[in-house]
Amino acid sequence: MARDAWEYRGRWALVTGASAGIGEAFARELARRGMNLLLAARREDRLRALAEELSRAHRVRALALRADLGEPGAAAELWAHATAAGRDVHLLVNNAGFGLKGPFTGLPLDRQAEMVRVNCIAPLELCHLALRHMAGRGGAIVNVASIAGYQPIPLMAAYAASKAFLVTFSEALREEARDAGVRVVTLNPGPVKSEFQAVAGTEVRDRAPGVRTPEQVVDAALRGVEAGGGTVTPGLVNRAATAAVRIAPRSWVLRGAKTIMRRLR
Repeated sequence: MARDAWEYRGRWALVTGASAGIGEAFARELARRGMNLLLAARREDRLRALAEELSRAHRVRALALRADLGEPGAAAELWAHATAAGRDVHLLVNNAGFGLKGPFTGLPLDRQAEMVRVNCIAPLELCHLALRHMAGRGGAIVNVASIAGYQPIPLMAAYAASKAFLVTFSEALREEARDAGVRVVTLNPGPVKSEFQAVAGTEVRDRAPGVRTPEQVVDAALRGVEAGGGTVTPGLVNRAATAAVRIAPRSWVLRGAKTIMRRLR
């Protein structure tokens, strides 16, 4: 498939988890580039304030769509709202997600199941809907996975597994979507200072190896979209880390990950 130039201006983007962190950074940068925005998250007040700010600053259309993607049926409902009134979504950013730190049996089972629904099931459903919508007309999907998806992580077992699902699913989807004219980016951030840590019970220090700002992550992701899709891991240290854990003995990787997790607050 020949690669065509990617256009932002005047098109619609749907961004989940848009009220903070990487999702908010996506919204700000896409608005700066002239994209109309469909912003989804649970905190409607923050979404509305962001939508109004970006609409005024960049003269784009921006709508706030409240969605709790941990609820069954929420993804389909969100997509229906996003495409209402004949809106044609050209870019889907599956950014919503959260993590939990602690022993598997020490964390509430229902909260871990909710995490899997948000991190895995909602992107799966939204990708299915988006691909059927975009096929033949073109578009792009960015699935925000993590470098955590490249290894098992004791004390964050379910979270790492959920991101491993998203990595392999997204990479396979890229090959399937290629002939339909849809670009798929698997985005693997390393450490990023955001509200994620407050929910997960972890921390990111300013000088942590591989640390990136949300803006740097978004810039790398959009360069991936413009290049036609693929796997994007922002930062040399993070790319080296994902390579190292694939060739190192599994027992070393597991023990090292467990030691690091125990040291995190």
